[in-house]
Formats: sequence, structure tokens, C-alpha cells
Amino acid sequence: MPKFIYKAKSGPRDIVESTIEATDQDEAARKINQLGFFPLEIKEEKSVSKKKQDFSFLFSKKIKANHIVIFTRQLSDLLDSGLSIFQAMELVEKQTQHQYLKKIVLEVKNSIRDGDSLSVSLARYPGIFDAFYINIVKSGELGGNLSSVLRRLADFKEKEEDVRSKIRASLAYPILIAAIGVLTIFILLTFVVPRLVLMFTEMSQKLPLPTLFLINLSNFFSNYWWLIFIISGLVILYFKKLKGSKEGKLNLDRLKISLPFFGELIKKSQIAHFARTSATLLDNGVTLMQAMEAVYGILDNEVLRVDILRMLKDVNDGASLTNTMSKSKYFPEVVVNLVAVGEQSGSPEKSLFKVAESFERQTDSMIKIMTSLIEPVLILIVGLIVGFIVISMLLPIFQMNLIVR
Repeated sequence: MPKFIYKAKSGPRDIVESTIEATDQDEAARKINQLGFFPLEIKEEKSVSKKKQDFSFLFSKKIKANHIVIFTRQLSDLLDSGLSIFQAMELVEKQTQHQYLKKIVLEVKNSIRDGDSLSVSLARYPGIFDAFYINIVKSGELGGNLSSVLRRLADFKEKEEDVRSKIRASLAYPILIAAIGVLTIFILLTFVVPRLVLMFTEMSQKLPLPTLFLINLSNFFSNYWWLIFIISGLVILYFKKLKGSKEGKLNLDRLKISLPFFGELIKKSQIAHFARTSATLLDNGVTLMQAMEAVYGILDNEVLRVDILRMLKDVNDGASLTNTMSKSKYFPEVVVNLVAVGEQSGSPEKSLFKVAESFERQTDSMIKIMTSLIEPVLILIVGLIVGFIVISMLLPIFQMNLIVR
């Protein structure tokens, strides 16, 4: 069905600009009148411009978390100022710079205009607005305090993104060191060592064992460097495919969670995520079942997701959160005890907020320890490998000097 861009009066001074679907201009005018607007200008949206717009979306479909935070906060502020949800969405659409998000905001606005609620409209985009986000919005709609709920939601998303940014920033330097180290070793073995080997072959002397090992390794790198890239690419593709299947991801996540230090870090960060998300939902009037369903949808680790699904079934059968959590081998006793106290007092969300704060502090501390150890370890490993290459190349020269003397 064609789309028509229209400009209409919604009051003595207010002008509305939007789009509407209709078979022709007459039907578009009737639909605009039914909305309570007086049409001033109606023109058909050209398919060519639509194609160009869609083509541009191929390069801008990635919506970052900070875009969602800005969208949520803008919507909250506009609703708080007394605007209707439709008027607020109209202003947000004009202020949104990201083209793909702008398109989604327009579609959500049109859906609201057609009578759907905000939560129902946003639920059509699960890749952008997860179950947690939808449940929070739904609770605000039911409670009649959507603006304050959206403000708290923006704060939550902002904090979540802040934690991710800290992790990325703390790992950036070690990754840079590792990348430079690998590149340096690859260049030495592929291009530098072969040139020195030519000099050793002219000497016609017996080479030390480390030098022979290095020469053979260098020959492999210089002759079969393309094979290394192919094998590396195949390994990456295999792990992507493995991660894409549910069973493969479960096995990978089981391996991750069983690692000595990293496994504990993953568990603590996931428990903190579980606790804060559940607490935020419960604090906004969402039921325990809905909260756990939302948590199940947003957790990263498949092993913990399976455990949450078991807990969800237990709660559905009438068990308390404390009882079902005590059966899990991933939730420590201190978490179970705090949740038990919260359930007995009738405010489990308060206990879950305490769990979240405690485990977030522990996660931050573990990340700092990890990054402070990774940097010197990586420098030491790269230094040892480069040192071995240099010494292996110098050994024949030292040996020749000893023979001359």
C-alpha cells in the first residue's frame, strides 16, 4: 500500500507532520480527518527515495546501547513535561540522528497512532528492545507512571553500558600489546630471519640447535604463511558456527564457566546482571514470573540460562525463589540467604539490589586484578619470544668468533 506524507493542523497553532498508508489521496485525507487532524498538504512518498533510504540503512543498522539510552531519556523528559505519548514520539523522531533508529521510531509512532500501546509497539523489534525493556515499559503503562519508569530504565541502561565500557577500556591495552607482539613475531619469522639464514648457509658451519629450530620454523612461516591464515579463518568460522547452535554454545559456555579465574569472573558478572535486572523489574511492579522470563532472555551464558529456565519452572509450580535458587550450583550461599531474608520481609527486590551491588564490586575488583596481571604477562611472553629469536640468530656469530680465536 502506498505511503503519503502529510502536514495537518491538530489545533489552532499546532502543525503535525507524519506519514500514513492509504490507497489514494482521498482515503489518506479521510484517515487524517478520523485522527482529528485537518489536512493541509498530502503527497505520495516516492518509492525511489524509499529505496535510497533503505540502501543507506544497510550501513547504519547497528544501534548502540547509548542510542537506546538517549531515546529512553528523551521520551521520559517529554512525557514528564505533559505531552501525550504520540506527541512525545513525534518530537523524538525529529531529534533522532541515527537513521535506522529514526525509521523504527517512526513505525512505533504510527503503531501508537493506530491504537497500540508503547510496549506492544516496541515488542515488534526484539533485536533492539529486549524482554527486560518491554516488561519495564509495560509496568509503567499499567501503573500510570510511564515517565518515571522510563527515567529509571534509562539510568539502568546507562549503568549497564558504563560497566561494559569499563571492561572494554581495561582490556584495550592488553589486546593492543598482544596484537603488536604477534605482528612483530610474524614479521621477524617471515621476512627478517630468512635474510639472515642466507648468511649462515654461506658460512658452511654446524649451526646450534636453537638456530636450526628457528630456521625450520621461519621456513614454515615464509613458505606456508597463507596456510596459517586459511587455518585461522577456518577455526574462527568453526567457532562461529558452534556458537550459533544452541548445543555448541552450551558446551562453549560450560567450558568458559569451568576455567579457574575467568569462570569465576563470568559467574559473578552474570549473577550481578541477574540480580540487578530482577530487582529493577520487581521494583517496577513486574511479577516474579515475568521478571525471570525477562532475565532468561537477556543473560549471555547458556549454562546459567538453562539453570534460570529450571528455576522459572519451579516458581511456576509454586516454589519460592529461595528454594529453587538453593538447588542451583551457580548461586553462592550468601545470595540464597539474602534472597531468603528479602522474601521473608516481603521485599525481595531490596535484597537483590544488595546482591547486585556486592557482585558488581567483586566483578570490578576481579577485572582490575586480571588486567593488571595480563599486561606484564603479555609483555614477558612477547619479550621471551623476541629474545629467543634474537639469541638464536646471534649464537652462530658468537660460535664463529670462538672458532676464529
